[in-house]
Amino acid sequence: MPDTALLVIDVQDSFRHRPYWDEADLPRYLDRQQALIDGAMARNVPVVQVFHVEDQGVFSLASGHVRTLEPVRITPDAVFQKRRHSALVGSGLEVWLNQNGIRRLLVSGIRTEQCCETTTRHASDLGYAVDYVAEATLTFAMTDAAGRRWSADEIRARTELVLAGRFARIATVEEALAGPAGRLAA
Repeated sequence: MPDTALLVIDVQDSFRHRPYWDEADLPRYLDRQQALIDGAMARNVPVVQVFHVEDQGVFSLASGHVRTLEPVRITPDAVFQKRRHSALVGSGLEVWLNQNGIRRLLVSGIRTEQCCETTTRHASDLGYAVDYVAEATLTFAMTDAAGRRWSADEIRARTELVLAGRFARIATVEEALAGPAGRLAA
């Protein structure tokens, strides 16, 4: 998969310090995220790590929390910082992708419906083929304006629904690593 890169978006300690942090889905997510990282590395697929940064708070560089969420093990080929929801805005990522001949992206990370979904939509609009690896994304329950509480699973399902066939192929870790033709890449 010489034209493919794995994006690991916002997998950072900053989230542990937010009031909505919930570890209920963390073991499942960590297993799938690590399998995706390890599988990409084994197939020589470049691994790109993207961190969200802000001027103040737990997402600021000064906080010390803009670091890989433990226990994730990652040795990225490139690291970018972003200040917007899309990893492709103002980070230099798009330039790097073009310089490296990348045309297909595997999207993973934290939060499912925010930075991962936004990056997926943006990448698709720019002409990239995108595999959205929903099982390698993490999010947290949210309450809407009407007072309805949406579980993380409901948010993940909604994100898959709106992306599938329009902006991305929804793929499992194994399907994403198999490549666009569905055959396991060695």
